[in-house]
Amino acid sequence: MGRRHLNEEDYRKKKEKKEIWNKPRKKKRGHLLNMWCRKVHRPISKWILPPDAQGNYPQRARCLPPPLFISIISILQVVIFLYYTFWKPQEQWATLEREIWESPFIYRPDKRKQAWRFISYMMVHAGVQHICGNLLMQLLLGLPLEMVHKGHRVGLVYLSGVVAGSLGSSIWDPFQALVGASGGVYALTGGYFMNVLMNFKNMVPLFGLFRLMLILLTDEGLEKSCGTTEVVFDLGFGLYKKFIAPASEPQVSIVAHIAGGLAGMTIGYTVFSCFEKELLKERMFWVAITAYFVCVSFAVFFNIFLSPVD
Repeated sequence: MGRRHLNEEDYRKKKEKKEIWNKPRKKKRGHLLNMWCRKVHRPISKWILPPDAQGNYPQRARCLPPPLFISIISILQVVIFLYYTFWKPQEQWATLEREIWESPFIYRPDKRKQAWRFISYMMVHAGVQHICGNLLMQLLLGLPLEMVHKGHRVGLVYLSGVVAGSLGSSIWDPFQALVGASGGVYALTGGYFMNVLMNFKNMVPLFGLFRLMLILLTDEGLEKSCGTTEVVFDLGFGLYKKFIAPASEPQVSIVAHIAGGLAGMTIGYTVFSCFEKELLKERMFWVAITAYFVCVSFAVFFNIFLSPVD
């Protein structure tokens, strides 16, 4: 009996010792993960959120899952660009060529009955500088926004800008084809711009001003890497193709940029400003969505019955 009792005591002590060793390791792993998440999310929250919304953010911050929407969209855009680059090589990567305009992804007025083109045009870009500028702004702004607001909200804003860009162009520039993700990028930019602007008083004035300027112009290093800045390049490129380039060359509609930005200033601002609230319970969200769908309905009606293309 004594030996049996001693074996039970040894077993109990060994079990307790194992639990003591295992418990700190689990805590340590969780502690390291939390520390890493906080280091990543702390500067991001300061850039994306107004000061009054940063207090509860650490409790809601998660590193998993990663920002998938912007990542997947960006990868697909690069893959499609490389496909057209190597499958149908262009003489100059920095210019538009006829081969790309035959893609089933591009929005073309004469093929607007293929409704997917109103969205799929965001997947094809006109050249290296075009995709470089869009991707830089898309990743630099889109990834932090998705880490804070999650993919479904960022996706809603992004796609609203893409659809607004194509429908707006179909009305105000009905004979122009479209390529590029500028509508979605400008929607993210417009939403973030309005969020910073409306909360400007809650920030250090110079820091808030710096953030507003950074939205419009990327830093000098990015300018060197892509040859120009995102907003200036897109607008300049569009104006050049619209008013200076020969009529024989494919032109670019800047209406898509403006419409995407306006979608971001309405839908994007509403979504990004409701960080701690449920969107479906916010009156401002439904007002913005209703106004957006009224505009979309009018654009659809225009394309079916009033478009001068037919």
